[in-house]
Order: sequence, then C-alpha cells, then structure tokens
Amino acid sequence: MPVDVSDEEFDAIVDAALDEVPDELARLVRNVVVLVEDEPPEDEPDDLLGLYDGVALTERDSSLMPQLPDRILLFRGPLLDFCEDVDELTREIRITVVHEIAHHFGIDDDRLHELGYA
Repeated sequence: MPVDVSDEEFDAIVDAALDEVPDELARLVRNVVVLVEDEPPEDEPDDLLGLYDGVALTERDSSLMPQLPDRILLFRGPLLDFCEDVDELTREIRITVVHEIAHHFGIDDDRLHELGYA
C-alpha cells in the first residue's frame, strides 16, 4: 500500500533531503533547481522516481552561453506508490536526490548502481 502524506509533508521531506547534501558537494552544484512534479512526463516510464534535465558538468563546453537552470525533478506519485511508510519514503527521496545530483556531475547509472544509488 502506498504511503499517504500531504503535499506539504512531502515537500518537507524533500527539503530535509536537500539539507543533508554535504556542504562540500552542494557548493559545487550550480544553476540547478529541484522541483517536485506529480507524475513523470508521458514519454518516461510511469514508475520513474526522479530525472535530471540538463547538461552534465562533464559535457559542458566553456563557450556555451548562459543556460536556463538544470532541473532535478522528483515525481511524487511514483515515490509515494513505491514506498510503504514515511521512513522508506524519506530514504528513497534522499537516494533519488543524490542520484540526480550525481548525473549533474556526469556520473552514469551503472556507476550509481555500483555505489548503491540506483
């Protein structure tokens, strides 16, 4: 059975997960916004928990003009469906945040899986 929390409670868990990102790492994350969406885009799997939408730092060219912020999207519906209680939801949001931040730094899914963040 999916966990049931209000939108405000969900957002508070996301905020707490972001606060747990080590300062040394957070300082390196530039021009990235974290957003919560109800569901993934139609062209993505229904059970997608999060998505990095941007250009990884390892793929950027110094000649690029200033860009809109990269986005880390967290999908409320799939996260709630995936988890059975608030503790599990908190863990999954934390893992998803770290996973998507790692994509910002150019770390791929295979390496994240090896590290336990897939």
